[in-house]
Amino acid sequence: MVRRGDRSLYIDLTGDIALEPDSGFDGVSAFSEDLALIRVNNYYGYIDRSGQVAIDPQYMSATAFSEKLAAVRTGTRYGFINPAGELVIEPQFILAEPFSEGMAAVKVDEQYGYVKADGQRVISPQFQDAWSFSEGRAAVRQAGKWGYIDPAGAVVIDPHLDGAFNFSESLARVRQESVWGFLGRDGAIAIPAQFDFASDFSEGLAAVMIGVKWGYIDPTGAIAIAPQFDYAANFSEGLAAVKVGNHYGYISKTGKWVIDPQYNNVGSFSEGWAWVEAANQWRYVNKMGVFLKGKL
Repeated sequence: MVRRGDRSLYIDLTGDIALEPDSGFDGVSAFSEDLALIRVNNYYGYIDRSGQVAIDPQYMSATAFSEKLAAVRTGTRYGFINPAGELVIEPQFILAEPFSEGMAAVKVDEQYGYVKADGQRVISPQFQDAWSFSEGRAAVRQAGKWGYIDPAGAVVIDPHLDGAFNFSESLARVRQESVWGFLGRDGAIAIPAQFDFASDFSEGLAAVMIGVKWGYIDPTGAIAIAPQFDYAANFSEGLAAVKVGNHYGYISKTGKWVIDPQYNNVGSFSEGWAWVEAANQWRYVNKMGVFLKGKL
């Protein structure tokens, strides 16, 4: 999805316009599972890939589809609909996270639990906070501390952490006071807490901050790319966006510059392209730094 003037459009991988949504929409989103959110008069619905309204704008709030379900709010409660717009889980939750690995975290009264796609509560509300499942684990908070549960709801890593996040590539970044490290799925310390900040592992490396500079570590905790950047993002399709001074560029996994720092803002690579912003213009570049040209 791109924006030209006051119009939102969708382009294809050649840069040509693939879809022009109805100008009556107040807003549109990227597509997820062949449907995109639209907003009309502060109500949300969905269009299909032809631009036709698939689910009428009728919800006060709505999320993108994930595992063929989307959370929608009617009144003060969230429920879930399927791609046909049918309500498959009645609105009853104060908050609802997207489905992941067959379950969704939901808030009932003041506690979080989990439901399956049929609405069955498989893990009763009992947590102060909860994240989505990833790699068979979900971070939950009890008595002010974070730990992890398995899909049966059993605590597999006791709540003792000040911060805990999703597993990625078999490791989860966690925080003890103000220091970050990584745990394995069994709860064993994989990389001791020692970093001033840390990101998830992606393509075998994780961005970490040491002092005021960012670099990358490997799954053993060894420095793979020395801290030298003012910001560092996750790797995607073999490249990572990093910032030096006021500008962003892209590096390879060896730490070598592939696209020199020259942009004011950037995104990650997806399907061979990454969005970049320079001189108040937003464009797409490929891994050689060549701009996407279309018939916009």
